Amino acid sequence: MPLWDALSGLRVAVDDLTLRRRELPREEWTRVTTTVVMRGDGETGEGEDVTYDAAEHDDFPDVMLAGTWSLDDLSRRLDELGLPDYRRWAFESAALDLGLRQAGKSFADAVDGAYRPVRFVASTRDDVGPWLANDPGLEFKLDATKDWDEAFMRSLAARDRVRVVDLKAYYRGTSVDLAPDPALYRAVVDSFPGVVIEDAWLEDGCLEAFAGAEDRLSFDAPVHSLADFDALPVDARWLNVKPSRFGTVRKLLECIEACTDRGVRMYGGGQFELGHGREQIQKLASVFYPDGPNDVAPSAYNEGGPRPDLPRSPLPAPDGAGF
Repeated sequence: MPLWDALSGLRVAVDDLTLRRRELPREEWTRVTTTVVMRGDGETGEGEDVTYDAAEHDDFPDVMLAGTWSLDDLSRRLDELGLPDYRRWAFESAALDLGLRQAGKSFADAVDGAYRPVRFVASTRDDVGPWLANDPGLEFKLDATKDWDEAFMRSLAARDRVRVVDLKAYYRGTSVDLAPDPALYRAVVDSFPGVVIEDAWLEDGCLEAFAGAEDRLSFDAPVHSLADFDALPVDARWLNVKPSRFGTVRKLLECIEACTDRGVRMYGGGQFELGHGREQIQKLASVFYPDGPNDVAPSAYNEGGPRPDLPRSPLPAPDGAGF
């Protein structure tokens, strides 16, 4: 049975809806998210809006969803509101969480799957040395920068802890932008054999830099649907799955299902979630891609530097009802 068919008829009874704002001050910025909290039949479901612009959390729309719905009908109601993907996902994931709790089911049970321990990597732009001193087994997803030279890359590769290098080619106007550079790209290919290479620019003569390494290319920022994945300029064999980019449960599961059928390898991606959204990306990884280089480390990894009490990979398999 298609994954969405297993969930589309789920009953969701919504009595009321409230919002919960979370903030985490950082040196360079303050992360703000909004949790959508749905209540009904004595249960509570949560979903997290991970919109990065803090100002956009100040005027959150007043959405009326009281009533009893199927998950499909509730999603169709949300179609009418024209919400951006990050915000839409907050409502959709809250509804899924609530409906599963009301049914007394786990997400794994509902999709005829099983929860398994989740391998995770740490995503950082800091020196990996202190992290490895704290946990020698820690694996990493690293953002390349224009300052990476071949000597530095070889020193990183020699540690054998880097699993994904993110080239950030599809970001514009952010602090993590990285301009496409075929020479840098080829150095990454050669310095990190076997490592997954994420979000490379493939136009303007850049594709040739990945000759012989095309099967290591992965994508994140350009993919908001299966149609987006199919439109990529290469036959991608990897995908970083960030559910908030898809907006709806249906589009997310459609893409996961297609990738599974095609043998495309997946791993989970985070959006600096501060609340229940982090648990949800861990549960998705636990069911569909537990052994991938999942960028779903517990939120404590975003709250400070390396320290002995941080959880270590793999995370235990989740349990309990809900999403």
